[in-house]
Amino acid sequence: MYLVIVGLGGIGKSLAGIASENGHSVAVIDRDEERCAEILRQYDLLAIAGNATDKSILEDAGVDRADALVATTSDDALNLMACWLAKRYNVRTLVSIVNQTEHADLFKEVGVRISENPDEIVARSLYVWSENPDTKLLASIEGGSIFEITVNEGTQGVGKAVREVSKVKDMLYIAIRRGGKLIIPSGNVIFQPDDAITVFTKKESEGRSVKYMSGLFH
Repeated sequence: MYLVIVGLGGIGKSLAGIASENGHSVAVIDRDEERCAEILRQYDLLAIAGNATDKSILEDAGVDRADALVATTSDDALNLMACWLAKRYNVRTLVSIVNQTEHADLFKEVGVRISENPDEIVARSLYVWSENPDTKLLASIEGGSIFEITVNEGTQGVGKAVREVSKVKDMLYIAIRRGGKLIIPSGNVIFQPDDAITVFTKKESEGRSVKYMSGLFH
């Protein structure tokens, strides 16, 4: 895959590193010459100092042969324009950070896959997990989270079947670890003390799901 990354802040720099380490061809664009020099010292890629809304800069980055362009700056206008220009070069996959949610529809109209402001996502997650210290976040994936909670004896969820405690929309029981055995949680499985329950929840239901599970088993 040939990937063009716009912006060398924390996200762009990390993405460039991950893509390079996985054997992909990467070009990065950033206005800051020092950032470009630094990334070149770390990875074997193409780094261009310039404005990604300039067609000549995008062409220097090889946008005409790119499989994907990812815009990661804190400037929604710059991200949107870079994606719009890349679309004119028939770049198949366009992805962007959206820093202000009210701009999301503009990106969607251009056909850009969007990700929310990462600072807000992190802040919301930290708040949820700080409120519910008995749950363990296992993974945060696009659109959702996977977490684990251990069943305490004497709590209201003990002795109930999975189907009886599936009250939150967009939440799914994935697995139960019990005494070294892995159980697939069908509707008839009964929760027991010390069960370690793995749950998937969509991002928009994360807070409700974690609080619901904590209320049942802690």
